[in-house]
This record gives sequence, structure tokens and C-alpha cells, in this order.
Amino acid sequence: MNVYNGIVLKNDSEIEILREANRIVSRILDALGKMIAPGLKTMVFEEEALRLCEEFHVIPAFKGYYGFPYALCCSVNEVVVHGFPSDRVLQVGDLVSFDMGVIYKEFYGDSARTFAVGTVSAEAKKLVDVARMSLMQGIREAREGNGLFSISRAVQNVVEKHGFSVVRRFVGHGIGKKLHERPEIPNFVPSGGADIPLKKGMVLAIEPMVTLGAPDIEILDDKWTAVTKDRSLSAHFEHSVVITKDGPSILSVS
Repeated sequence: MNVYNGIVLKNDSEIEILREANRIVSRILDALGKMIAPGLKTMVFEEEALRLCEEFHVIPAFKGYYGFPYALCCSVNEVVVHGFPSDRVLQVGDLVSFDMGVIYKEFYGDSARTFAVGTVSAEAKKLVDVARMSLMQGIREAREGNGLFSISRAVQNVVEKHGFSVVRRFVGHGIGKKLHERPEIPNFVPSGGADIPLKKGMVLAIEPMVTLGAPDIEILDDKWTAVTKDRSLSAHFEHSVVITKDGPSILSVS
């Protein structure tokens, strides 16, 4: 095992397994996104995610993880992350975020997307666009020789330039044979802490969580569901990315 600064660097064969794990996650998210329609209960997406895990012969990574009861994190509107699928019915104008993980040949895939339900407000559309854009800008900085906080700075700059807020309670992470590995990847530049030079072989799950209002969140009584404290809309995007000699390569694509 090649370890640098407490971070497990992946070899070519491990990266190919991670690529397949994340490709499967992407295909599941593709399928769930095509299903979205007003009037559907969010539990329908959980049932389909489980069915697709069986079809792809993978284990749902989140179900049972520290006691999380579902395969899919399904977060609507003010729910930032870790929302429970339920009898909640999607309405026109809602934003719904799906965060999905699988285990394939002992390695994890992890990705998230936010979708609009029908026609949404201009500010909701802009929020989704900016969150997605911040992720892609962060990924561009994921190259050998840059510091980890180059990713953080890129995400934060995009979000704040457009007048939105970055959630600070949750961060991105390394990924491999564990769902959450070192390093943590904040979506803002922290005031303290040493920057880490990025190296080839790092696999990073970069995941901006962006709010329309303030960045503060609170956890509901179920001990999982994280909502914006001011109940403003939120959006969440995540890709698992490997740093190669030629730059970043997104693993979580179909």
C-alpha cells in the first residue's frame, strides 16, 4: 500500500475498479434523474436504487453505514444532505438531490446530483447551475503540484461570487476501500490547518453543498437529515475524481 501524508494512493488496477464502481453510481443517478416527476413519493427512488444495485450486482454503500437506514440520500429543497426517502411527494418547483454510493469489488463509488422538478424559479435554477459550476471548477484544480486548498478556493470563489453560501459543516473526502478516507476536502479555505500537496493516485470525492441563504445548518431529530437553518434552498453535487499525471479524471460518469 502506497501511503502519503496518511492518504492511500491508488495504483492503476485499483483505479480501474474505482472507475467501474463510480460508473455504476452514475448510471443509477442517470436512471433516477429520468424518473423525476411531480406527484412521485421520494420513496419510489429508494426502491429503484435498490433494484438497480441488484441489477448491477453491487452493494448499496450507505444502507447501514453508521446506522443510516436507506440506500439513497434523498434531499428536497431546504434539506442539504442525508435526507430520508419517504412519503413526501415531489411538487413542481422543488429541487431534489440524490446522493448514492455503492461497493464494487471492495471499493466504493460515490456521487451526487441536484435535479429540478418541472419548472423552477430563476433563483433555484441559478443555485443549481452555480453549485454544479463550483464542482467543475474545483475539479479543474485537482492536479499534481497544486495544494488541496486550491480545490477549496476554486469552489468557494465560484459560489460566493454569485452571492450564495458554502456549507461548512460537511466536506468532501478521499475514497477507496473506505467510503470516507483522508484527506478531508473543505469547500472553503479554512483559516487554520496545513495545505497538502496533491499527488498522482489520490482519489477524491469533491462535493460542494451550496445554499441560497446563510451557510448554517441544523440536524433534525432523526439524527441524520441536515437542513438549512434559515430553510433556504440548497443544492449538492459530487464527483469522485482521480489525480493522474495528465490532470484530473472524473470517475463518476456513465
